[in-house]
Amino acid sequence: MASPGIEAEREPLLGDHTAGGREWDIIETQEHRKSRWRSIRILYLTMFLSSVGFSIVIMSIWPYLQKIDQTADARFLGWVIASFSLGQMVASPIFGLWSNYRPRKEPLVISIFISVVANCLYAYVHVPASHNKYYMLIARGLVGFGAGNVAVVRSYVAGATSLQERTSSMANTSTCQALGFILGPVFQTCFALIGEKGVTWDTIKLQINMYTAPVLLGAFLGVLNIILILAVLREHRVDDSGRPCNSINFEAANTEEIQISQGNIDQVAVVATNVLFFVVLFIFALFETILTPLTMDMYAWTQEQAVLYNGIILAGLGVEAVVVFMGVKLLSKMLGERAVLLGGLLVVWAGFFILLPWGNQFPKIQWKDLHNNSIPNATFGEIIIGLWKLPREDQNELPTGCPIEQAWCLYTPVIHMAQFFTSVVFIGMGYPACNVMSYTLYSKILGPKPQGVYMGWLTASGSGARILGPVFISHVYSYLGPRWAFGLVCGIVLLTITLLGVVYRRLIAFSVSSRFHQPLN
Repeated sequence: MASPGIEAEREPLLGDHTAGGREWDIIETQEHRKSRWRSIRILYLTMFLSSVGFSIVIMSIWPYLQKIDQTADARFLGWVIASFSLGQMVASPIFGLWSNYRPRKEPLVISIFISVVANCLYAYVHVPASHNKYYMLIARGLVGFGAGNVAVVRSYVAGATSLQERTSSMANTSTCQALGFILGPVFQTCFALIGEKGVTWDTIKLQINMYTAPVLLGAFLGVLNIILILAVLREHRVDDSGRPCNSINFEAANTEEIQISQGNIDQVAVVATNVLFFVVLFIFALFETILTPLTMDMYAWTQEQAVLYNGIILAGLGVEAVVVFMGVKLLSKMLGERAVLLGGLLVVWAGFFILLPWGNQFPKIQWKDLHNNSIPNATFGEIIIGLWKLPREDQNELPTGCPIEQAWCLYTPVIHMAQFFTSVVFIGMGYPACNVMSYTLYSKILGPKPQGVYMGWLTASGSGARILGPVFISHVYSYLGPRWAFGLVCGIVLLTITLLGVVYRRLIAFSVSSRFHQPLN
């Protein structure tokens, strides 16, 4: 005779979900629920490791690139940085389509394996006698290609959660992603203690130093992630009310009672949400990019000060994002996802509006000829160098201030420190709210059907935004200055708010029947 505890675990969960006068009594068993949430938590870890794979080397790419290939310049650096997003943009729809027709383990394991191989390649880019920079470009592109599994992760989480669980689960997924971006540079800083020389394993020609140790750790964590996915992940899919549905390699109980109406997805809502998500990531990508040159121009910070202070600011934004991700769970229950998304966009707009220069005080002008030392003036790659490049001579001898080559420095007022920090707080508050609400709304619009391809396109649009955002802001800022740059951003956000207003009533949950087809508040 089974014990009461075992019987309780096998006993189906009861619920009072009603729809159209009909009550659904049995939702799922305790055993099924535990398996479902174990699988979801494994994918939280996968999302965390994916973002760590991007950020763990971000502070060391430039000095490592210079070390392995003296022919590499700032323009090539821009391609190396962009290759991650390009790879992810290409891979996301592919892995998404794959996951729609095959068990999700397959694209997940293959994508992580690609990332492991790419990290190992990155550790060996110093070995070839020439063209080392191209090997680094390929390695980072492959890491990004492997990161295309983000689409699979989000489609799995969306399909394995009910409408009631969806917002919280998506917020947790985004929190894990944000933590990965925060902790990646921290791991890199720890490995800096090894130094540039490090140790060499001559037998396999492997150098373990401050540049290669992070990617080797990433490769090890990738192997561990593959093992956990193979051992723990199971195929689960539930409908909007939480009742198990058929899934690849999974046969739900009582499937005869589950009849999914094959309604049509609102393609206008799908396209609009993709556009909204693109703009959200576009804006934050350009903000991260312009942070270093802006502070160097406005406050005459040295390169070393800019790297240190902006690193602290970005870490603070990461912590703020985690807090916001947790807060939107409660806020969305009270106001609804659409209202939180609208509020987030308004807060972002306010942040960039506050950042507009005003007053009669002007920035310190950098009169000295900078030659190749000017970071803010020119390409995306040269701007990014400010995040890595430390001066090789006395800081007192390096010119600071707004370069005279940027004509706007002579007539554009300085952005006051209070303006700057207020703006940072606003943008850091609005962006994560918009991010998680976009994903949540998108998954609810798609409904119970397999979401792999659609999530792939959403991830691809975000990758494209991370490529175009830095290019846009670097050119507009360099030639026209912060007033035009942030003014145009304000205009883009206003257009986005207008778009949200136009499609507001269409951003509703796709339901398995008309009984569940209700607005998301």
